Amino acid sequence: NCTARPRRRDAAYLQTQLLIAQKEEAVIQLQAEEYDLIATAADLDEIEEVNENCILMANLQQASSSGTQTNSAPVYDSDGSAE
Repeated sequence: NCTARPRRRDAAYLQTQLLIAQKEEAVIQLQAEEYDLIATAADLDEIEEVNENCILMANLQQASSSGTQTNSAPVYDSDGSAE
């Protein structure tokens, strides 16, 4: 009651081995694509954070400069530069 192992040159055996190898390669390819998507998502998060920081800095700069502005005429130093 010993089952014979298929011969290596058997077409069905080779076809089965090819399908197994293709399936394994497809899994590896999917994993690589998943890693690429994860890396892209992380990059997008970082870009979003940088954009938020730039907006915050612009808002702070605008708020600080608008808080110091007055309706009076500019004051000039003796060398002619405005303050």
